[in-house]
Amino acid sequence: MRRALLAGILTLTSVALPSLAQNADAKLDAFFRAYLEETFRQRPMEATELGDHRFDNQLDDISPTARAGWQARMRQELAALPKAVKYAELSRDGQIDYEIFRDDLIRSLWLAKNTHPYEEDPRTYGGYLNDSVYLLVAQSTLPKETNIANAITRMEQMPRIIAEAEKSLTHPVRPILETAIRQNLGAINFYESDLFNYTGETPQQEKLKAAAAKVATALKDYQKFLEGPLRAKAADDWRLGKTRFDQKFELETGAGITAEQNLADARTEFARVQNELFVVARQLWPRYFPGQNLPPDDAAGRREAITRVIGAVNQEHGDVTNLVADARATVEKIKTFIRQRNYLQLPEPDNNSVIEMPEFRRGNSLAYLENAPPLDPQAKSFYAVSPPPADWTPAQIKSFLEEYNQHMLQILTIHEAYPGHYVQLNYANRNPSLIRRVLQSGTYVEGWAVYGEVTMLNEGYGDGDLRLRLMQLKFYLRAVANSILDYQMHCTGMSDDEAMKFLTVEAFQSEGEAKLKLIRAKQSSVQLSTYFVGRMAHYRLHQQMERELGDQFDLSRYHAAVLATASVPPKYLPELVRTQLLPPK
Repeated sequence: MRRALLAGILTLTSVALPSLAQNADAKLDAFFRAYLEETFRQRPMEATELGDHRFDNQLDDISPTARAGWQARMRQELAALPKAVKYAELSRDGQIDYEIFRDDLIRSLWLAKNTHPYEEDPRTYGGYLNDSVYLLVAQSTLPKETNIANAITRMEQMPRIIAEAEKSLTHPVRPILETAIRQNLGAINFYESDLFNYTGETPQQEKLKAAAAKVATALKDYQKFLEGPLRAKAADDWRLGKTRFDQKFELETGAGITAEQNLADARTEFARVQNELFVVARQLWPRYFPGQNLPPDDAAGRREAITRVIGAVNQEHGDVTNLVADARATVEKIKTFIRQRNYLQLPEPDNNSVIEMPEFRRGNSLAYLENAPPLDPQAKSFYAVSPPPADWTPAQIKSFLEEYNQHMLQILTIHEAYPGHYVQLNYANRNPSLIRRVLQSGTYVEGWAVYGEVTMLNEGYGDGDLRLRLMQLKFYLRAVANSILDYQMHCTGMSDDEAMKFLTVEAFQSEGEAKLKLIRAKQSSVQLSTYFVGRMAHYRLHQQMERELGDQFDLSRYHAAVLATASVPPKYLPELVRTQLLPPK
């Protein structure tokens, strides 16, 4: 009788537990949806960026009072979350979603307290002044005339944004300001010219032109403010400092390691990759320097050999006018290999296009991927490639083209598009969890892209072309160097001269590329570390799973398991992937 009663209790428990977890998961989803709904009402630009187009005719109230209200609400939501949703009752997937949401609130509050973009970073306002319209006319899936009408209404609100910028920008950071000045010139050009390439013929043409002309005039006045009063009081106070860097690193990366641990890993990896570069350069030496002796096999000689071979390979490049076309030409070759090797299942249909980067988006990197937003997943995605700035000298342009030679462009396409950002984010947009679709881990995203660079070549892409491997290693060494540079610039007082020597001599970067990276390090903190942190997480997990599964390891199945997690913080990857690939114990 007792045994039968116990069996009945176990049966009831086994039925009740899934129902309890399902109910708790549903409560978490409802809580997050309510949070998003109010967030979108307060911050329409965030709604547009995520693909919710109900607020596309509005722009945020960005006054200090409104911004304080955003923070107060996040604190309220953080306090309310454990009362509304019982963590212990959630499924394991639900618990991970809960932690992602909770940690995003904590991170956002930390950033609001410790960084001050509305006071220090003019690019913050640039998002309202150009992206607010660009995303509507270039990407939104709403009817064209609806998007144009919303864009016109937003343009009418831009004087308010400019006025707030001129009031709130009290402590501009010089390196950031200089980029904002260049981008604002691009925004002026957008409203005077490029906008109409996106909209084409429309019954609203006259109204659109009138609204755009007013914005262009306002931006020209704003340009005078940026170049005059704001530049006059700009300071070089950009270092985050070790204490805050350590805190931000753990909040931003979600990798379960400290900044110091990552620095140690990066230094070890830096030396390893330098050695691999020499091994490849040594094999290429006779091709480019027939009859010449290889430099002595010591530190200086190895550096000379690598530098000279890279310099020779760099000459195999296109020209400025064909840069976008050259990037576009790499796509089909890469996609064909992915299909033939069964590396992973590519998205169908392919909604990604290779475009020239809009001028107001250009900063200090050659390319980016503008993916379809998670709440409008059928929208277009753009792999944007930037030509060199118009004011560059012939020598600077030559260096730029050498840096992005025909071999490096293939590595760049692997990173940004196939199987990198475009493919991964397309998969992420299909995840059933709204929290995971919306709250993406940049460390996972960047790490997956860097992981793909080496893994594609390891699987045979390029048929063993050592020039391609040389560029892959050089590109990867850049990611490792980013992590070291990021830490040392913000935590150890590394000087500009020390940074340039490190990048050009030790990391084999061109002077132009190194200067852009130096600027980028001053304009951000921790983000430059995410490439290496994420790559190590992805690559190590691949090796672990291949070792554990042995002959049962299947690359395509492994990649499907990794992509199915969406863009989760790396510390969750091993658990989630093992759940899919290993039989339950």
